[in-house]
Amino acid sequence: RGRPPKERAAVARAFVAKAVYNMPTTRALLDRLASDKRLRRICGWEQKGDIPSESTFSRAFAEFSESQLPVCVHQAVIRANLSEDIVGHISRDATEIESREKPQKATKAETESDGRKPKRKLGRPKKGEESVKEPTRLERQRTMTLEEMLKDLPHHCDVGTKKNSKGFKETWIGYKFHLDSADRQIPISCILTSASTHESQVALPLAAMTSQRVTNLYDLMDAAYDAPIIRECSKSLGHVPIIDINPRRNTKLKEELRAEARHFERPEDRRYKERTSVERVYGRLKDEFGGRMIRVRGHAKVMAHLMFGILALTADQLMRLVTSPLT
Repeated sequence: RGRPPKERAAVARAFVAKAVYNMPTTRALLDRLASDKRLRRICGWEQKGDIPSESTFSRAFAEFSESQLPVCVHQAVIRANLSEDIVGHISRDATEIESREKPQKATKAETESDGRKPKRKLGRPKKGEESVKEPTRLERQRTMTLEEMLKDLPHHCDVGTKKNSKGFKETWIGYKFHLDSADRQIPISCILTSASTHESQVALPLAAMTSQRVTNLYDLMDAAYDAPIIRECSKSLGHVPIIDINPRRNTKLKEELRAEARHFERPEDRRYKERTSVERVYGRLKDEFGGRMIRVRGHAKVMAHLMFGILALTADQLMRLVTSPLT
């Protein structure tokens, strides 16, 4: 009943244009559509009066977020262009996403529904009791499907902490964006989690998602992914894992790795340098495609906003690949 909804395809094209032109708000997009005749016609409107209102754009964006439209379109683009090719390297990394939300505190009910028992009391167990070590998320993911792994990951807004390039700790409120990038800076798979989620907990879901879309040879990851389970998963998919060694608190191992790096360079080290492609993708997403201008709240809407930018970035990189192919 009621008035029929406006054409959603034109609204979706307008949101892609918003990411392409790096517009901060929907109001800026509407002003541009009213003044730019060519852009308006590309989206699907002939006259200014045909452009929907800002509230209609907001309702349409909520529908796109719920149906995961940009995620599905990006997956279709990757399968149509790269599914029959062999990708040399897949670079895996994560970056912080700041949002204008209050961090959510995990309650006792959410902890139990997540499959984790509350922390036991410190100290030795009582006489006759056996201390049972709960399996980690990585260990549980071994027997899970992709859908189960994605559902098991935390998605609420919280506080994240990391060390910058100078060794100082930085904190932010929001989410963490995990990405698999192919050669020539083409995003393949993306997952958005809570800011406090460690990168290694998303390695297996990303690997499963990427293997369904493309065929690659090498998996490149930094020291945050240095875990035997991740290496085994990469080898089981027929890939060669090249993961930086994490010395953790072993100072002697740190000195040995530095001395080895100064003396000679292995073939794996030269391939590992290709991992900078994922960092370039993050730089372009934040500087050119709206990754720094999050004006929505909630996991679904933040993911939709980022994926519109990823969709535009992917199309741009694929066009560059056609105009200047590899020799």
